[in-house]
Amino acid sequence: MPNPGKVNRMPESNPKSARKISRRAVLRGAGVSMALPWLPSLSAFADTVSPAAFPKRFAVLFMGNGINENHWSAEGSGPDMKLSQTLSVLEPLKSKINVIDGLFNKAATGQGIHPAQTGSLLSGAHIQKGAIIHAGISVDQTIANTIGQDTPQSSIVLACEVPMTGYHETNFSLAYSSHISWQTPDSPVPVEVYPSLAFDNLFENRGSLRNLSILDRVKDRAEVLSRKISSNDKTKLDEYLTSVREVEKRVDGMRKSKDQADDQARLRNRPTFTMERPANGLPEDLRDHARLMCDIIAIAFQTDKTRVASLLLARDLSALYYPFLEVREGHHAASHDNLSAGYERIARFHLSQFAYLASKLDSMPEGDGTVLDHSCLMFLSNMWAGRKHDNGRLPLVLAGGLSGTLETGRSLNYLESGVEKRKMCSLFLSIMDRMGVKLDKFGDADARLERL
Repeated sequence: MPNPGKVNRMPESNPKSARKISRRAVLRGAGVSMALPWLPSLSAFADTVSPAAFPKRFAVLFMGNGINENHWSAEGSGPDMKLSQTLSVLEPLKSKINVIDGLFNKAATGQGIHPAQTGSLLSGAHIQKGAIIHAGISVDQTIANTIGQDTPQSSIVLACEVPMTGYHETNFSLAYSSHISWQTPDSPVPVEVYPSLAFDNLFENRGSLRNLSILDRVKDRAEVLSRKISSNDKTKLDEYLTSVREVEKRVDGMRKSKDQADDQARLRNRPTFTMERPANGLPEDLRDHARLMCDIIAIAFQTDKTRVASLLLARDLSALYYPFLEVREGHHAASHDNLSAGYERIARFHLSQFAYLASKLDSMPEGDGTVLDHSCLMFLSNMWAGRKHDNGRLPLVLAGGLSGTLETGRSLNYLESGVEKRKMCSLFLSIMDRMGVKLDKFGDADARLERL
């Protein structure tokens, strides 16, 4: 049995430069490993580190089927930026966001609706019809392939809705509608839809003790560590452990639901995920599901467990329902009347999850800033207007400044810039530059996005 009282430190990503902040304390207990936030008193260089020394993180949050364009707009910059009704959930964060309009993915236009508009959203590749899927490596996985070696997990790929199987009427595989992260041109990254499994993976929680509290198993070691660190770090550690406990309590109920669903699936001789929600063990209330997935990403970024994440809040052709928003239709059906008040509430709900994650990261001190200040979060959809399946422009918001390399607090409009200067892949090149991933070309772009 592993030593329940052992403290390890994650390795330096660059041994020649101790000023690269990658050394984190790890509490190890029986069948569990809990990485901790950066604690300055454990670093010999805490007083001399610069913002650039902290790891940069990148995450994508996706909502399929577009938005209500009558309520999606931003004007101005800084404190005077004016946000529309849907974007109003970002009001407390407007000094740390960029609302970008007019970008599009050329390879996804004119190929048909839905899967063709989604399969290459993060790669800009041309996708293939028929039985053999073929797209391109997505921007998140391109970043993960370069910097993922510096963290225990190269990336985490989550979803609030199970993938679809089969084919769309356009003869494109529904795998394109169900995934945005692609590890190879022929293979999307499998999504984790169960919060309990995502949580367990984050803390390497496995084996016969899986249902026991993680915090109870590292409690003794946490108490030893708290006596060795500064008072400020002790407060930070206590806040972190409290936040993990709160998430753990919520996950525990969902773990029980998942176990019950697995038992029922075995009796029916079918895979659990093929059953209808909530019989499949997924949270019945989407609000709980989405918030937990955001909490898991936040913990992963705070502890440097990974620096790359994606979250499919609602896939293309989404079957999610929103009784708490007083919308009767499912997501996809509602998107065909995307100018309705109900669909605006759907879009605002999903953007509020993005705002929640950004705010949570912004509440986590790191150096002279916050974890959000060293991150770039991206919210986007695969189309602009669901009633027309129009993807000639895409709704897009960024949050975070990537350690001062990305100016924030702006609304940027590229609609009149010409086709060659409003490519999504140009944005991806610009973000990858700031993440330390230098490419001459990505997707259909060989130039960086101007004015970013």
